[in-house]
Amino acid sequence: MAKSDVKLLGVWPSPFVARVQIALNLKSVDYEWQEEKFDSKSELLLKSNPIHKKVPVLIHDDKPICESLLIVQYIDEVWTSGPSILPSDPHDRATARFWAAYIDDEWVDLGKKLSMIKGEEERAALAEKRKEQMILMEEAFTKCSKGSGFFGGESIGYVDIAFGSFLGWIKAMEKRSDLKVLDEAATPGLAAWAERFCSHEAVKGVIPETERLIEYAKMIQAKREAQSAPN
Repeated sequence: MAKSDVKLLGVWPSPFVARVQIALNLKSVDYEWQEEKFDSKSELLLKSNPIHKKVPVLIHDDKPICESLLIVQYIDEVWTSGPSILPSDPHDRATARFWAAYIDDEWVDLGKKLSMIKGEEERAALAEKRKEQMILMEEAFTKCSKGSGFFGGESIGYVDIAFGSFLGWIKAMEKRSDLKVLDEAATPGLAAWAERFCSHEAVKGVIPETERLIEYAKMIQAKREAQSAPN
């Protein structure tokens, strides 16, 4: 398929955009990349996603699809010749959707709070909550993988993409703070899975480098502090 038929609007640090890139790579779909600016939104983005006005947006045959997990499902349904992303079994498919929703509703929300909080006592409580979440994800990996290397079994699937897209930010957080998220002792399955995921051909080059994410995080923090500073 010609690149002009498929366009992806995104920004490089976004794990949600990375989800779409990985799904397209898994299906061997060529696409045109449009990097959006952080301080302004393109006319194409505003036209394609007038409700939320955010990336990612996949444009296929001039028709936009919004929201990362919905885009991943769309890619799986449209490009059927590649490996399946969602399980074929209805129960397994429902389970995969459950954990992807958990990641976006619970895991991401806690990550935002951790990045914003300054009080040590509250931060310690949130860090403990993060450890509990990782134990849950370790259990989910054991059940979903059924002894194989990925949540999706022998190959990368829906939950792998939903969760794995955050690995760059996990590594950046670990390097910036004393919070160990991928603990080989507490979650050995996830630690090994993370290495396999990042080494996959569909993922290489998609997850941003740790140092680049750290510099970006510092820039965002500096902007927040400047905005909150008294005049």
